[in-house]
Order: sequence, then C-alpha cells, then structure tokens
Amino acid sequence: MRIFRHQEALPAELLGAAVAIGNFDGMHRGHQAVIGEAGMLARATGAPWAALTFEPHPRTVFRPGDAPFRLTPEPAKARLIAAMGVDVLIVVPFDRDFSLLTAEDFVNEVLVGRLRARHVVAGYDFAFGKGRRGDCTLLLRMGREAGFDFTVVQAVRGEGGVVHSSSAVRDALREGRPRDAAAILGRSFEIEAEVVAGDARGRSIGFPTANLALGEYLRPLSGVYAVHAAVADDAPRLQGVANIGRRPTVGGGEVNLEVHLFDFAGHLYGKRLRVELIEFLRPEKTFDGIASLRAQIARDCDDARAVLAGA
Repeated sequence: MRIFRHQEALPAELLGAAVAIGNFDGMHRGHQAVIGEAGMLARATGAPWAALTFEPHPRTVFRPGDAPFRLTPEPAKARLIAAMGVDVLIVVPFDRDFSLLTAEDFVNEVLVGRLRARHVVAGYDFAFGKGRRGDCTLLLRMGREAGFDFTVVQAVRGEGGVVHSSSAVRDALREGRPRDAAAILGRSFEIEAEVVAGDARGRSIGFPTANLALGEYLRPLSGVYAVHAAVADDAPRLQGVANIGRRPTVGGGEVNLEVHLFDFAGHLYGKRLRVELIEFLRPEKTFDGIASLRAQIARDCDDARAVLAGA
C-alpha cells in the first residue's frame, strides 16, 4: 500500500479511485465494512482502491486536555488498512486551519480536485467540514453535481443488536472487557510500543518484564491481563501476563504496560513489542511487601497460562 500525506499529488494511475473516507480509529468491523465496500466497488470498476483518513484525530486538536483515547495510532491504523489490500492511503493533516474548511470546499478541493474520486464510501454517521455540517446527504448531492457516485454503509451490529463503534470498544476496555472489545474489532485489542528501560525490579524478583509507555493509547482498566505478544511482525506469537497501572506496591508513577513473557530469555530494549489483551485477570492492588507481590505474580502467571491454553 502506498501512503500519501500533506497534500502530495497522486500519480495519474491512482486518480479516479473508489475512496473510503473516515477517521477509522480502531479499525473495527464497521470501519472494515466501509473500506471493504470501497474495495468491492474498485474491483467491479477497475478503479484503484483508496482510503482517506485524518491525522491527528480531530478530538486531539479540539480537546487537547482529554485523557489519551486512541485505539489505533497512525502506524497501527495504516498497518490494518494495508492488511485489507487497499492500494493507497491518503492521510489528510488535520489542524485548526483545516477544521475551518467547509464541507463543500472539502469535497471540491480534496475529493474532486485532488483525488478525482470515482466513488466515495462513508459510514452512516460520518460528519465532516466546518462545524461538522457535512454528512452523507451532502456527499450524495455533491456527488451528483460533481460526477462521483456515493455509497453509505449502514451500522454493523453484533449480538443483541449492539452497534459496532469505537466508543463501544473504548467502553469495553475501560471496564476490563477485552473479549467484548475483540468481538467488535474482529481481533484482540493490541498495544504496540517500543520497549524502554525500567527499574529492573521485575527481574530482581524472578519475573523480568518489558516496559512500554502507553503514549496516546487509551488506558484500559488498570490491572493484570493474560496476553499474547510478538516482537516483530514475522516473529512467533508469545504468551505472557501483563500489568497496566502505576505499580502502587513499588512506589507508583505513570500508568504504563509491563509484560512478563513466558519462556523468553532474549533482550527487548529498543525493539517494538505488540501486545494483545486477551483476558482481564484481576484489578491492580497494593501488597504489603515484595514477598506477597512475588507470590501473587506467580499465581497470575498460572491463571494466564490457563486462560491462554484455551484462547
């Protein structure tokens, strides 16, 4: 997949694409349906298959003081879109100036002028342009005027009729329900980050950990999780147990992710680790000393192995 940013001109062979448009944070089943619809249209018409998204997420621009909330920061989002087979990803830089662009100007300048889109696809609740005044009705009307077709994809629902949405994923993770999040995403929720140096306390008590700063990722419910992890895309998937939280027993600090990998003895500092949350095991708690903490971690490892044996 080719990626274009900062209003770069697209080569002639990528003009006239079937374009899926959205923020796509999370790349859940609803997002996949929107992008997949564009793919079917592209194949049917011989057009390129494109996705258009915005970075950073508009919420980051308008509400910079909010707690971290991202499900798929840009690299993860791009990787998941590429895995669907999309030909080109257009990343539109979003800032205060761009937010003042009217919906009509966005259609004329970006979709028509820059992309020469043949077909545009969006989810039923997509809103864009100054004041979020652009919607699917406007895209349908302007498409007829400007010469592109438009398709709206309705809500994708799961068991009980629950709409698959980024908000529903965030709620599930904040409540310690990673399996419910996975049902909406179509895969386990994953955190990818560089392994950074910690205080080596885990190693000193027999449970070495890889430490990852959560950055812009949403903070799931603090506590202990059974996890799968991989050091690289082509590496074998490993099993482990992870803690998300402030480590109150040993002095607290920033919320981060610590992963103990079973049967692994390699060095991870400076490498990127991808950690999938499989099951929530217990809340974070304070222990009365290192011996109690060590005994609990041993029990956590046994519980995680049991969960992962059936995962």
